[in-house]
Amino acid sequence: MRRRTAAFFDVDGTVINVTSMFRFLEFRLAAEGHPPSAYRYERQRLKAMTAAGVPRTETNRAYFASYAGADVRAIAALAEEWFRTELDRGALFNEHVVAALRRHQREGDLVVLVSGSFRACLAPIARHLDADIVVCSDPETAHGTYTGHVERPMIGEAKAEAVRTLSTTGRLDLPASTSYGDHISDLPLLRMTGRAVVVGDDPEMREQARRHGWTVWPRTPAPTLTR
Repeated sequence: MRRRTAAFFDVDGTVINVTSMFRFLEFRLAAEGHPPSAYRYERQRLKAMTAAGVPRTETNRAYFASYAGADVRAIAALAEEWFRTELDRGALFNEHVVAALRRHQREGDLVVLVSGSFRACLAPIARHLDADIVVCSDPETAHGTYTGHVERPMIGEAKAEAVRTLSTTGRLDLPASTSYGDHISDLPLLRMTGRAVVVGDDPEMREQARRHGWTVWPRTPAPTLTR
């Protein structure tokens, strides 16, 4: 049986020009009646963790801690509203990457979104793009609410392991497949496929692209969040 080729896409900073988790958090806090300072505080708290050298997996866990007690269905509905707002604002998607995604679809490749974000944010994006599979962080829920915990963020080596599993269960031809990413934490993903594309101007990623002979594409401007 012939193995199928696939295209694996990181989402934040690659397929879209923003960080979905933070844009949605800002939207959510505003919708719940919190002042703008509430988002600024939360964003600064997470940025301080990054600046202190805390691994991205741990900042991801810290992000989801703020969802403890939130209703799963209410968050999903709010995420749909957030996505419509982002679409109306324009410039959400990186046109180069989306064009590549559409080309992969025309060629019959399996299109997989691989992201550290969570399904509430990613579901409308995946539907808009007709993606086949979404692999993402999976925050824990109990009795219809988020607990604030996530067992394993879909970051770094977790992305590579997810691709490896899909390759086995879906009989994928990884040497003939392509992956797309923008951040150094995407390297394990990019190394899993025969072809890779680095999106954006991160110096470390550009150096990795030079070493491995990967393609480099520009990041398009992100839309401005206005109220």
